[in-house]
This record gives sequence, C-alpha cells and structure tokens, in this order.
Amino acid sequence: MSEVFTHINEEGRARMVDVSEKDNTIRQAIASGKISMEKDTLERIKEGTISKGDVLAVAQVGGIMGAKSTSQIIPMCHNILISNCDINFKFDFENSEIEIVAMTKTVGKTGIEMEALTAVSAAALTIYDMCKAIDREMVISDIMLVKKSGGKSGDFERVGL
Repeated sequence: MSEVFTHINEEGRARMVDVSEKDNTIRQAIASGKISMEKDTLERIKEGTISKGDVLAVAQVGGIMGAKSTSQIIPMCHNILISNCDINFKFDFENSEIEIVAMTKTVGKTGIEMEALTAVSAAALTIYDMCKAIDREMVISDIMLVKKSGGKSGDFERVGL
C-alpha cells in the first residue's frame, strides 16, 4: 500500500486529486451495513405498519439519493456519473437487524466505492429516521466496502463475509 497521501499538496493542505490523465474504465462497488433494532420494530417494518409509510421503499430512494450526493458531503470526492445504483435489504430476525447492500457502477476515471458506502449509510439513516419514534435503541453498524472492481488499483473483495 502506498504511503503517499494523494489528497495532500506540497504545502500539506488538502486538495482534490487530478484524475484527468486516467483512462475511463468500468468500475463497480458493493458496500454493506446493518441496522439493529427491537424485534417489534423489525416486525412492523416487514408488515408495513410503520406510521410514516413503507420504510424500505423510502430507504431505497434515500440510499440512491445518498449515492448521488456523495461529492457534496465527502470533501475530496469527485462528482462522477453514476450509471447504476441498487439497494437491497435482508431481514435477519435471529439478530433483529436489517442488512443493507448497495451496488454502484460507473464508467469513469475514478472509483465509485464512496458512493456505495454513502448509499448504505443514507439508507440506514433513513430507516432510523422513519422508526425513531418507536425505537430509540437502533444501532447502525458494520458499514464496509465488500467488493470493488476496475481502475488502476485493481479489484478488491473482502474475505470472510
């Protein structure tokens, strides 16, 4: 792994990395995370009886909006064209949690990992927002890059998941 921080200029100040000389390549990323909650909250989300509406439908839109807003909230992220973003949810009743998985794709000069991570984060925060009136014990956790492909740094896949 390189020890050079590319987001720091010669004077030690933050800068955006110049990607203008890089080739356009197909880039994909998958990120995941979890939100744990009380069993009753999980059941109500599954049954669609949360008073604010269809929690997962709204969280899916929130996650996609989060991916599209990444460069506005992460200071050194480039504004990139997202060609695909999808969010999936998996109920885990044994652990009383929802797993959130985001897949993002682009053809461009820089990676799309941050967009996938932001999508998961925004989807989890949307679930929290829609359910906080009935469950203040929710915990968002384990947000991570699962897999990425494309670009100069090559492919990555998290082992042991």
